[in-house]
Amino acid sequence: MAQPALSAAILSYLNSLQSTSSLLGRTQERLATGLKVNSALDNANAFFAAKGLSGRADDLNFRVEKLGQDIQTIKAASTAIEAIEGLLQNVKAKITEAAALATDAPGLAARIVKQTEANAILAEAREIAEDAGYGGVNLLNNEALTSVFNEAGDNTLTTTGVDYTTAATAITADFATGFASQANTDAATNSVNTALAAVRSQASTFSTNLNVIEARETFTNNLVNTLEEGAGKLTLADTNEEGANLLALQTRQQLGVTALSLSAQADQSVLRLF
Repeated sequence: MAQPALSAAILSYLNSLQSTSSLLGRTQERLATGLKVNSALDNANAFFAAKGLSGRADDLNFRVEKLGQDIQTIKAASTAIEAIEGLLQNVKAKITEAAALATDAPGLAARIVKQTEANAILAEAREIAEDAGYGGVNLLNNEALTSVFNEAGDNTLTTTGVDYTTAATAITADFATGFASQANTDAATNSVNTALAAVRSQASTFSTNLNVIEARETFTNNLVNTLEEGAGKLTLADTNEEGANLLALQTRQQLGVTALSLSAQADQSVLRLF
């Protein structure tokens, strides 16, 4: 038995309801996800452009995290250098104390005590250098740190380390001869002054590299924000607009259902005439 044909009015209302239902689904999805472009089907150009921007932002975020750790590595070494500089000043004070002592037998014994104390301080400086590592890198144990600034990995800065951990280095070398004479103490003072100059120079180098890395970290963070904002402009939905659309579509749907019902009732009234 053939199905009765729907009237043109009912078909029109049905098509309108289907269209409204589709628009409602799209609007509800946008409100739920916060995105106006959820897949390539919504807008292929915007979807893939945003995906490219977000992908680059993710790559740079990884670099930012690593730069943050590099900064901490250099800060650890710089903090240790400050402590070592303070200890070298203490060593210098011990030399000055020794130089003020007499060179007779009691004085010589006292000078040797000052030398022993100075060497103990230098040993502590070496201990500090050994403990200056961070994240597996110790810049005061002759290790280097390479900071990578971009996602391609071809823009880098290498912070070269130094060795302050052994008595073989000029910075933390023990005094092998006693402070027995003025010549000895003068030579020791010159040695410590040279060590202090080297330590301060190294601290300056670390500070310069630290400033560069911090500047790149700030720049990269800002660039990541720009990339994510750009991706958002391509894909984010205007929730105020979509909320208004949802209300309008719900009203249209209700009116469409009412119109369809009235049209169906009208068709039934016509059929009762036969």
